Amino acid sequence: MSADSVLPSWRPGATRDAITRFLAAARSVPREERVACFDNDGTLWCERPNYVQYEFFVDALRRRAAADASLGDRPEFAAVLGGDAAEIGALGLDRVALALAGLFEGLTPDAFAAEARSFMDTATHSLGRAMRTMVYRPMLELLDALRALDFTVAVSTGGGREFVRAVSETIYGTPAELVVGTGIDYDVVRDEGRVGLRRAARIRGDVNEGAAKVTNIQSQLGRRPILAAGNSAGDGEMLEWANRGPGPHLALLVDHDDATREYAYASRSETLAESEAITTTATRRDWTIVSMANDWATVFA
Repeated sequence: MSADSVLPSWRPGATRDAITRFLAAARSVPREERVACFDNDGTLWCERPNYVQYEFFVDALRRRAAADASLGDRPEFAAVLGGDAAEIGALGLDRVALALAGLFEGLTPDAFAAEARSFMDTATHSLGRAMRTMVYRPMLELLDALRALDFTVAVSTGGGREFVRAVSETIYGTPAELVVGTGIDYDVVRDEGRVGLRRAARIRGDVNEGAAKVTNIQSQLGRRPILAAGNSAGDGEMLEWANRGPGPHLALLVDHDDATREYAYASRSETLAESEAITTTATRRDWTIVSMANDWATVFA
C-alpha cells in the first residue's frame, strides 16, 4: 500500500519517508513488542491559546461562579475569571491547576467523565472550530497506520489522565486503559453500604512529564514503545527511551511552525527547566522533526 493512501495528509519528503520506513521495518518486530506512545497536548490535539483541559476547567468555574459569586473571592479563581495571566504566574500554575481540579472534588469517576464528554461535544475553540475537531489529521492517519500493523497505541499526557480517558476512545480510538497521564487521587467511600469512589482534590504521584513519562509507561503498560511522539521537553525522556531501543524505532517531534493554519511557537514544558530548545535537542539526538508547515498538507481533522 502506498504512502499516499496510508498517510494522505503527509506531504512527500524526508519526514514521511522516515515514517514509512519505520512502518515497513516494524513488520519484523514481534506483535507484542509493537508499542507506540503519543503525547497529547500539542502532539495529537491543539494546545493553543490554552490547553483543552484548562478551557474545560474555566468553563466549569464560570458556570459555578454564576451560581455562587463567592467563588470569585478565592485568589486562584479570581485570577482565572479575570484572565490575569500575570497573577496566575505569580500564584503558580500548580496551585491554580489544583484549585481548578478541586471544582470536581467528590464526583464519581463516571460523573466526571460525563462532564468531560459534554464539554468536548459542545465547546468551540477560539479558531471557530468545534473543540472536538481540533485534532491533527496527519496524526490520526499515523494512529490508523500503526493499528493496521497490530500496534498497541497509547497516549501519555502531561494533562489529567481522567479527562483524556473520558474522550480518548471516541477521538483517537484509544481505550481508557491505554491512557497514561497525571493522576487525580480518589477516596474510597461507602454509599448506602456499597463501596464507591469519589474524586479527591489532590494529585496522585508526579506530574506526567519528563522522566515520569517513562516510569509511568513502564508501570502501567509494562512495555517499552518503539515509536514515541511528542512536542516539548516534557516528552524528551519518552522520545529518547523509544529511540534507543533495539530493532526498528522512531522518535517524532512535532514542531509548531505554522502561524497560518495553527500557531507558530516554541514548545516548552510547564514543569521542567530547559537548557535548550527542544528542536535543538531533537537534532542532537537524531529524532525526526515534523514541520507542521512543511510536512502536513492538512492540519485539522
